[in-house]
Amino acid sequence: MGRSLEEIEKEIAEVQSELSNVQGTETEVYARIVGYYRAVRNWNKGKRDEFNHRKLFDIENTKTNSYVLSTAADQAYTYDFSTQPLDSAVPDENQDSVHADTNGHYEIFTRKTCPNCPPVKEFMEGVELSGRSIDVDTEEGLAEAAGKGVFASPTVIVYDSEGNETARAHNVEELSVIFAKITVGA
Repeated sequence: MGRSLEEIEKEIAEVQSELSNVQGTETEVYARIVGYYRAVRNWNKGKRDEFNHRKLFDIENTKTNSYVLSTAADQAYTYDFSTQPLDSAVPDENQDSVHADTNGHYEIFTRKTCPNCPPVKEFMEGVELSGRSIDVDTEEGLAEAAGKGVFASPTVIVYDSEGNETARAHNVEELSVIFAKITVGA
């Protein structure tokens, strides 16, 4: 036999009461640390602070996704990072030719014990920009790195002639994309 309307309404009221009083459990967050994944709550204080400084890259919410770039032939390109792979930059007929900003400069943040710093330094020596090296093992260097949001070495920050940051890279591959394939224009 079937249930009565009163029994069904009573059962619905009980379920609604249970739903309004739901108690969840703590969520365990895992993240990569020193080559493997581990619960963040088990990390030491320094690593947890570093984790709290991490930022997720969200291309859709960046201020601008479109950049004007130029090649060695001074052909202007418009490149939209949100929709195009790097190799697909196309000429922009509406843009005047943009020359590489040779009046810019760079800063490279390094450490004495950094195994990736020497190849990056060597690459930057071949770039036709003035630059300076900042040792983050010193108090002054560490303070400057922290002020510019540098959390890894090596980090190269490229500036245009007006002192605006135009690019940031951490290895030779990223620098090759910035300086060999495409030069950030003025």
